[in-house]
Amino acid sequence: MPERLFVCTPSKLGTYIDCPRRYRFSYVDRPTPPKGPPWAHNSLGASVHTALKNWFALPLERRVPGSLPTLLKATWVREGYRDVEQERLAYRQALHWLDTYVATLDPDDEPLGVERVVATKTSVLAFNGRADRIDSRPGPEGPEAVIVDYKTGRSGLDKDDARGSQALALYAYAAEKVFRRPCRRVELHHLPTGTVAAHDHTEESLVRQVRRAEETAQDIMTAEKAVAAGGDPDEAFPAQPGALCGWCDFRRVCPAAVDSQAKEPWAAVEHLGHNSGGPLQTS
Repeated sequence: MPERLFVCTPSKLGTYIDCPRRYRFSYVDRPTPPKGPPWAHNSLGASVHTALKNWFALPLERRVPGSLPTLLKATWVREGYRDVEQERLAYRQALHWLDTYVATLDPDDEPLGVERVVATKTSVLAFNGRADRIDSRPGPEGPEAVIVDYKTGRSGLDKDDARGSQALALYAYAAEKVFRRPCRRVELHHLPTGTVAAHDHTEESLVRQVRRAEETAQDIMTAEKAVAAGGDPDEAFPAQPGALCGWCDFRRVCPAAVDSQAKEPWAAVEHLGHNSGGPLQTS
C-alpha cells in the first residue's frame, strides 16, 4: 500500500520542530491535555490580523484610516490581559500600528488573496496554509505573487528571519502552484516598527525548504507509528526543555517544564506604552 500523505500546516510542522512533546500534546494525545489560560499577545495579534483582513474587504472608497477604529473594535479579542487598563493600552497601540501601516498601502491595489488558503501535495505532504496576504507585483517576465506575513511581536526582524522561515517558503511553494505564476519573494511586515524583512527565494531554495518539511513529516509519522504500536509516548515524542517552556500552553502538565518559570498571560504585552517590541512573534 502506498504511504499515506501527511496532512499538515506550517503551525503543525513548527510545533514539532520547537518541541516534539508539545506536538504530542497538541495533535496526538486524546483527549488533549488541559491548556493554560489565553495569551494576551495572541489576542492582540489576532485582533490586528482580522482588522487588516476586513480593511481589504471594504469598498475602495472606505479604505481609509478613519475606518480602522470601527474595524478594530469589531475584531478585538479581550482575553489574556492583566486588567482593563492594560487592555486599553494594547488597543491604542494596535490602532496606532494599523494607522501607520495602512498609510503605506495603496487602497487601489487588490491583493491576489487576503487570509487566503493555499494548498499543494508532494510525495510526502498534503500541505495547506492560510497566508496573511498574497500580493501581485510585476516581475521581469510578467506578474508574480509575493507572500506577505504580518508580525506584531516585540522583536525586530531582519532578512535572515524571512530567508529562514519554513512557513513562508511553503506558502510561496504552494502559491506558485495555485496561481500558476512565479512566487519567490517573501516578506515579514513588522507593524510595531514599520519595517519589512524580505527574501527572494530561488527554485532550489524553495525545494530545500520543502525537503526539510518532508523530513520533519517523516519523523512525525515514525513517532506516531511507534506510539500506535505500543511504544512509550515520552520516548517517541521527547521534550526539548528551554526558554520556550515558560510560554508553552502545556507547561502545567509537562514534567520536563516543571522547573521553568511560568510567564503570566500578559507578559508579552507589558511593554506597550513604554517601548516598542515583544518577546514573541505573533502571527
